Parts: sequence; C-alpha cells; structure tokens
Amino acid sequence: MISFGLVVHGPSSPLVAPLGSSVVLPCYVNELLLMEGLEVEWRRTDSNTLVHLYQDGQSRPESQQEDYHDRAHFFTDQIQRGNFSLRLDNLRAEDEGRYTCRVYSQRDSGETVVEIKDAVSGSSRSISASEGEDITLNCSVDSHIMLDEVSWKKTDEGEVILVLLYQNNKTLSDSAHERYRDRVEFFTAEIPKGNFSLRLKSVRTEDKGVYVCQVFAGGLSDSVTVVLERLGES
Repeated sequence: MISFGLVVHGPSSPLVAPLGSSVVLPCYVNELLLMEGLEVEWRRTDSNTLVHLYQDGQSRPESQQEDYHDRAHFFTDQIQRGNFSLRLDNLRAEDEGRYTCRVYSQRDSGETVVEIKDAVSGSSRSISASEGEDITLNCSVDSHIMLDEVSWKKTDEGEVILVLLYQNNKTLSDSAHERYRDRVEFFTAEIPKGNFSLRLKSVRTEDKGVYVCQVFAGGLSDSVTVVLERLGES
C-alpha cells in the first residue's frame, strides 16, 4: 500500500488462481469520494501497460491494451462505494506479475500493488522407480501464500484415493488411505519453505499411476501432477 494522501487498500499477500479462471484484484478505499474528477487506472507495474481505466464517471474499455479487451472489468456499481477492484477473466500464464491500482480524487491520490503468481510448481512429468525403493514426488508452494490446505491424491483407474493431507497447519497422517498408511510423509522441516513434496516409501506395483498435489488458498486452488509410470525390479 502506497499513499500520497489517499489510503488505498489491497491484499496482504499474492493472489493464487489457476489458468483459465477469473480472479479479482482487490483495490478499495474506506472513505466516500466525490465522483466528480475521480479517476482509477490499473496498470502492469513492470511495463506500465494500461489494463483498465475509469474516468469521467464511466469505464473506458477503448483505452485498454488489446490483451485485456473483454477480460478486465470494473465492478461499476461498486465504484461509488469506494470499491475499485478489477476482475480479470480467462487467466493466462503471461498475466502473472504485479499490477498497480492508482486512484485520483479531486484533492488526493494513492495506490496499491497487487500480485498474481503461479503458486504451485513441481515436476509435472512421468517418473519411474524400482519396487521396494523410496521415491519423492515434487510439489512446491510459494512460501508467502496463506494456505488453507494441501492434499496429495492418486486419481487414476476411476477412483480418487487420499494419499496425504496437510490442513490447519498440521500434517494429518491418519487421513492417508490404508494402502499408504505409514508409507507416506512430508519433509516436515521443509514445509515452512513451501516444500510439500511427498516421500513414498517401499514402492509397490499397485502404486503406479497418477498423483495430484492440490493447493487451496483463499478460495482458489492450483495443482501439479506427477505420473509414476514404470516400476522395475529392484
């Protein structure tokens, strides 16, 4: 939050949203402003590209950079209440980054910066293993995100099996399906760094399949997939 006399509020942490979804970039003030002379502009912080503009009592989609046509929208009925948030639809990989919301009133101005980032990363590939060995399925989360839940699930063969769950800042080992009980664990010391990789011990033939690490944060979610493809003899 940056103030030049007008206090403009935004989120306290980066926004997490999956590709193709809609995400709301919060920007608001706690005081009623005169509509006359009010101007609000959203820009990419890195390139100064104009994402959307509110001016002279209405939104100005014709001023938007082409990439944001029909994708970036104000909540126009909320602007008179001090809500200048922006809805960005059909989220793309190139939308990741920082956005500045600048508000100009007759007397003061202020701004806040909102960041969209891809919160989850991992191998997203096929791996192979030998029966009886221990393997690691990779999944990392941005450590600045306030997490609600992280789950590992096996999702192939027409069924979904819960492999391990992290919820309310705790690893719930008892949540594991009996097939994985006492064979799966997080790297506990790495969790504060955002590392939610899964250690799977004593790999068996029936472990072969698709594993999904899904992260929930602030009502949004993202995931990474790892396929345990081949099992050879140890």
